[in-house]
Amino acid sequence: MKHYFQKGKDASKPVLLLLHGTGGNEHSLLQIAEMIDPDASVLSVRGNVLEHGMPRFFKRLSEGVFDLDDLELRTKELNDFLNNASVEYGFDRQNIVAVGYSNGANIAGSLLFYFEEALKGAVLFHPMVPRRDLDIPSMDQLPVFIGAGVNDPLIKMAETEELKEILEKKGATVTLFWENYGHQLTEAEVMNAAKWYQENFRK
Repeated sequence: MKHYFQKGKDASKPVLLLLHGTGGNEHSLLQIAEMIDPDASVLSVRGNVLEHGMPRFFKRLSEGVFDLDDLELRTKELNDFLNNASVEYGFDRQNIVAVGYSNGANIAGSLLFYFEEALKGAVLFHPMVPRRDLDIPSMDQLPVFIGAGVNDPLIKMAETEELKEILEKKGATVTLFWENYGHQLTEAEVMNAAKWYQENFRK
């Protein structure tokens, strides 16, 4: 997978796995990573699917309707990539925190739904429920931050609450931050995610 890796100043910190939204690339969220933890290593990945020329992490049938077969394939592809990247770049595979926005948040959520211990934590900006027909693995005390928009035209508040409930039922510790805007990522969301990260990973 096309990607960008930058070794951090402190190897003991989590590697920030950056997963862009539709139309983004491996450079889109670098500034967000800097705001969350400037000393952490960064692994930023570009999605392998193109929709009208725009990179994505998996196909969709229409807006908000996922191609579930492709989602499963691409989730496994990303997990395999993380396994290989940890060897190539010499970082701890068990110490990855995902930071995903929109489509990137959905593939990060799918990693949690498919693979136990795929991530040490996750920042999900404007995610949806990846799928509803899986036996999801345990997420015992896994820290998850969800940033959502009260007026998001793509994701209803009820879906955000549903995702939070699904994760909590599997043992995750979920922090949900509501922004008064739509689907765009705001500075307040990022700053609250940075605060959450500091509380959970910078002790």
